[in-house]
Amino acid sequence: MSWVERAFLQVDGLRYGVTTLPAASAKAGSVPRRVVLLHGFAGSSEDWATVAPGIAAEGFQVLGIDLPGHGATELPSESDRYGMARTVRDLAAMLPALGHGDAHWHGYSMGGRVALALALSEPARVVSLSLESASPGIAEESVRAQRCAEDEHLAEAIELKGIDWFAAHWEGMPIFETQRQLPEPVLAAQRARRLQNRTAGLAGSLRELGQGAQPFFGGRLGAISGRALLLAGALDPKYQAIARSMASAIPDAELQVIADAGHNVHLERPEAFLRALLDRLHRWDRAGLASAQALR
Repeated sequence: MSWVERAFLQVDGLRYGVTTLPAASAKAGSVPRRVVLLHGFAGSSEDWATVAPGIAAEGFQVLGIDLPGHGATELPSESDRYGMARTVRDLAAMLPALGHGDAHWHGYSMGGRVALALALSEPARVVSLSLESASPGIAEESVRAQRCAEDEHLAEAIELKGIDWFAAHWEGMPIFETQRQLPEPVLAAQRARRLQNRTAGLAGSLRELGQGAQPFFGGRLGAISGRALLLAGALDPKYQAIARSMASAIPDAELQVIADAGHNVHLERPEAFLRALLDRLHRWDRAGLASAQALR
């Protein structure tokens, strides 16, 4: 299943692949609020194809962005272009280029770490922040160094053994064990999307945007000002604990644990994912409208 419109956007010399879906029920003369979706490692904006129509049906314009090294976004020529600082700078520049100053941002796993970094460095671009199975990074320097070494080892294996080997390896990771109960067509579609990625892109992303490479944001979570949702699957105890810890550190953050879901909530329980996300989006938009009217 493809989205309605696929396009490319040049940002500071790098061509990004973007996928959009217009709001299904925007009022005449109004500008629908935008929801930006950021995928996880080895994914692409096509990972959101199942849930994007449900978001658009509620009056939101949906934008999926292929992160550097993934999907239709071209491979950066400079290694630091895969990294957090350059990626966040690019994303912040995209909205004005597309005619919007801000948006709701939702990120899954790696995409959640990117969305969190954006909210911390470019808060004016973020109406609300929702993070699905995401982490603020690794606090302990020694553990972070070990993770860097592990990511380098996997990057080298991807380059040596190829994308077919990687797709099978990644699908077999223990964190995705709960997905083995999903229908085979769902798993086959996810596998096909992973196979569309390029070995150099995944290796570059691991080296520069992995959890070992990024700064630890845990000490800065208190700077996020409201309108934050933390989502985790009840069958993913590690990231459920991380979500609880982050929710306690972010002022007025909301936490929702989705029953019968593992790490990838939107893939495993799309209906529950949509209910949780849309409830908050509508509530936050109503609160924003009330605040704007009070200032008139």
